[in-house]
Amino acid sequence: MDSELTSHSGSWVFFVKVSFAIALLAAAAGVLLAPVDLVLKGYMGISALFLVTTTITLSKTLRDEHEQQRIVNRISEARTHQLLKEYGE
Repeated sequence: MDSELTSHSGSWVFFVKVSFAIALLAAAAGVLLAPVDLVLKGYMGISALFLVTTTITLSKTLRDEHEQQRIVNRISEARTHQLLKEYGE
């Protein structure tokens, strides 16, 4: 049961953060260097920022739902063990 609580390695966390920063910088450079009007660049920039924020929100929401389900499963398992212990004696 404790194996579920393992965290990511420091190198993996570093890789994810650097990858996110590179992707964000690449998107910003693409918007800024695109040969289009300033209005279109603004639209693409706002759209890119909206995509980033919704991606972060989605990943947080999915993680929260997963954590909640783990807690519910642990409570249910504890109740089952308690019932088996009481009626098994």
